[in-house]
Amino acid sequence: METLGPYDVVVVGGGLAGLRAAIEARRHGASALVVAKSHPVRSHSSAAEGGVAAYIEGASDPRDSPLQHAFDTVKGSDWLADQDAVELMAFDAERAILELEKWGCLFSRDPDGKIARRPFGGHTYPRTRFAADKTGMCMLHTVYERALAEGVDMLYEFYVTDVVSDKRKVYGVIGFDVKSGDVYFIKSKAVILATGGGGLMYKFSTNSYLNSGDGYAIAARAGAPLADMEFIQFHPTALYPSNILITEAARGEGGYLINKNGERFMKRYAPERMELAPRDVVARAIMNEIKEGRGFEGGYVLLDLTHLGEEKINERLPLVREVSIKFAKVDPVKEPIPVRPAAHYTMGGVKTNLDGATEVKGLFAAGEAACVSVHGANRLGSNSLLETLVFGRRAGMAAAAYAKEVGYSEPPKEALSEAEARLWLPTTSESGLSFGQLRKEVGEIMWNYVGIERNEEGLKTAVKKLKELMNMTKYVKGSGGPGAYELVAAHETINMVMNAYATATAALWRTESRGAHYRSDYPKRDNENWLAHTIMRWKGTWEMEKLPVTITRWPPQERKY
Repeated sequence: METLGPYDVVVVGGGLAGLRAAIEARRHGASALVVAKSHPVRSHSSAAEGGVAAYIEGASDPRDSPLQHAFDTVKGSDWLADQDAVELMAFDAERAILELEKWGCLFSRDPDGKIARRPFGGHTYPRTRFAADKTGMCMLHTVYERALAEGVDMLYEFYVTDVVSDKRKVYGVIGFDVKSGDVYFIKSKAVILATGGGGLMYKFSTNSYLNSGDGYAIAARAGAPLADMEFIQFHPTALYPSNILITEAARGEGGYLINKNGERFMKRYAPERMELAPRDVVARAIMNEIKEGRGFEGGYVLLDLTHLGEEKINERLPLVREVSIKFAKVDPVKEPIPVRPAAHYTMGGVKTNLDGATEVKGLFAAGEAACVSVHGANRLGSNSLLETLVFGRRAGMAAAAYAKEVGYSEPPKEALSEAEARLWLPTTSESGLSFGQLRKEVGEIMWNYVGIERNEEGLKTAVKKLKELMNMTKYVKGSGGPGAYELVAAHETINMVMNAYATATAALWRTESRGAHYRSDYPKRDNENWLAHTIMRWKGTWEMEKLPVTITRWPPQERKY
């Protein structure tokens, strides 16, 4: 094993949150290295299509405001979001977007030349800024180029297996170069986890192959708690049968959801907001239509864009048209698109404060890897890209400040040797347990028992099965050496099992329905007992506690759309 560094700040993950964090660390005088298991512009941030939410003075509805954006977010979260974090994000949105524009991001324009906006689910007024339906890609390329200009070092196709820590502070990260198979300890004062979400633990997911949720498991092993892991967002419109995302922008531009009887069925579930109700409401509505026999054979409904016309679809939704034609052989100009819900986003994550700091000194998290918590029980569409910019920046700033205050420390020999032994463990397995088979089992368990509708019996089954799979992860086989893609897959699978176990455990513990967490045996929200975050600590199994939600302005009220 070789040593790299030392660096002031190592960022694990090359998406929007990670790159934005690295930029800010450099701007505050810190040396920064981004370590990513793919090239940054291939990260999952590029798949974000619809837009980024922001009130911009002079380019918004005159009735809108940052405070209205914050209220919409809190209501969308089913009152589980921390309101201080939400207000911070909403009031920093304009600065974040105008900064990105200054760096060269080409947002779409309205006829007056101002940054265009479109309606999105749960937002009272249109405030979602966009670049056609390729917003994430445009933002990601802009931030990547800025990171290079700021002097951020990059290490691509490098897989981090663990943060090296003594459970109290961090000393760096350990991992391997995927191409060569060489193992490295990267020494640093601070580590920022920006590893994205973990949707791949579900059978049906819109997530890319990168989204194995590594950061959650890495943080937990390092001694940091996780928060709200039961809250998984199921996007209402994944293309059937491929599960490729059909952006909410399609409904924001005026698309209709239709059942097999030709009805716009959302009138039964959200008569005011219809297709632009929050995602948890729309996803449950679609599944209910299918369950009650009003879906199409195979289990889907239709998203109808034909009335928008070819010109508008080509201007505003070109990627939707391209994807639909390529992967479903459906041209949305001529016929509706088959869609169904799929796992999309993790609202929970590594528990952080407003600056991205965890309970472990020197360990920070940002983006979908973190739970700050601005999304609570349900994320509003177009708030995730905003979160990456606002809290990525804050994490980078805080990590740089921390690095200035401390010196470099040698890791305890025991901590480093344990981390190295865990890295090599899949290569020593004699059982040859297939990571592919294990992933398949996890996906089936999560979709069948920890999906859109949950109950005690199913969740107990999931927890039991996942605990058994946790005990089997030490037998997962993955060869090292040059081209160590099997070793990557083995470690990803181990992390996926651990994360799935966390989600199922938290979902069983929370005996209420709130946002994306719907339990048929506890169908009502229970503010008396559950207006609280679930906090999880890894001690060989998950230990649970509650933390009250931060309420600054808006006490819970009935959530109607």
